[in-house]
Amino acid sequence: MPKPNFRFTHYDLKEQRAGTIVEVSLNAVNNVRLMTAPNFQRFTEVLDFKYIGGVARKSPVKLAVPESGHWHVVVDMEGHHGLAESAVKVIAAPVNQKMPRPS
Repeated sequence: MPKPNFRFTHYDLKEQRAGTIVEVSLNAVNNVRLMTAPNFQRFTEVLDFKYIGGVARKSPVKLAVPESGHWHVVVDMEGHHGLAESAVKVIAAPVNQKMPRPS
């Protein structure tokens, strides 16, 4: 089975709630991709996959988890000169987020 032909760093975020913020710090321009577990599997198998994010030109990058589930972050050098050093911080979503009241 083929593997991606570029270097990447993988962060398994495990189960996350919708609204959680994922903050990724980088020391160079790279791609930052937030994806579900099935999409991460497709990424590793070099199949079409969906993700949130893209080329990160500034650091830190903040991405919001759109729905509760198992999430992964990949920092990769595809299209860039080298793999950036990276770090990920997860900022939990508020537990009792209040919905705005209709007026």
